[in-house]
Amino acid sequence: MNFRSPSFPAHSRGITLIELMVVIIVLGILGSIAVSSYRGYLLRSNRTEARIALLRVQAAQEKFFIQNSRYALPAELTPTSGLGVPATTTGGKYTISLLTPTSTTYTATAVAAGGQTQDDSTCHTMTINQLGARTPTGATGEKCWR
Repeated sequence: MNFRSPSFPAHSRGITLIELMVVIIVLGILGSIAVSSYRGYLLRSNRTEARIALLRVQAAQEKFFIQNSRYALPAELTPTSGLGVPATTTGGKYTISLLTPTSTTYTATAVAAGGQTQDDSTCHTMTINQLGARTPTGATGEKCWR
């Protein structure tokens, strides 16, 4: 007498626990790679805020120089007077300041703030001066300005 049901064959087709675990492990590895790559992408893309802010300060300084025959002082960096540039970037990832400006020179600086400090340490502080010289420079600094 056969007690097997006709709807369930003797060899059931399905996946084993080992096969399921292999798939989960592979997905976990791919997920960890994707998350770290995405985090790096976010940090690199946030540097754009610093580049834009520094280039905006540079353009504003040149305009200010043409109108006033001198570069703006740190007190004139504010959005309400002088250059009209805020002290932080729009996303709050960088703090913008002017370092020891004179009537004929300036150095605008963007310093990483908040979560952006987890970025590559060479890109924590980016600067540009009246000559257009940008730091950091060299092979490692080039990636900060790209």
